[in-house]
Amino acid sequence: MPYKLLFVCLGNICRSPSAENIMNHLIEQAGLSEHIFCDSAGTSNYHVGSPPDRRMSVAAATKLGIKLCGQARQFQKSDFQDFDLILAMDQENYENILTLDQTKQYHHKVRLMCEFCSRHTLKEVPDPYYGGQEGFNQVIDLLIDACEGLLTQVRS
Repeated sequence: MPYKLLFVCLGNICRSPSAENIMNHLIEQAGLSEHIFCDSAGTSNYHVGSPPDRRMSVAAATKLGIKLCGQARQFQKSDFQDFDLILAMDQENYENILTLDQTKQYHHKVRLMCEFCSRHTLKEVPDPYYGGQEGFNQVIDLLIDACEGLLTQVRS
């Protein structure tokens, strides 16, 4: 059984698909594709079915040479059972996810993405949607750091 990771942001078109694709890239490089499975979702239904934001794709291609794939979907209660670890991009996403777990049965599975950073001190992955390209580049840098830390943790 692979270990299953779910990355969650608000709309599932910027931060969480980037985290999913960066993590998959690192997993492939480590030869662990059969052991770790990644997906992403949004707490809202604003962009369901949409591909990742073009500005995010440009940043990912420039910094890592990877193409962002995926289609936005909304987080569902069944995700609590289906995934081993659920990674929220910011405090608001974190709280929105926990709200859906009324029995508090799955609270231990939900963590903040930035907990896994070793080089950055930000506590949240900022939403770059309304900013310029620099914000998208910053998110990629932050997510590379967090994903590397996360992979180290999952492997141990």
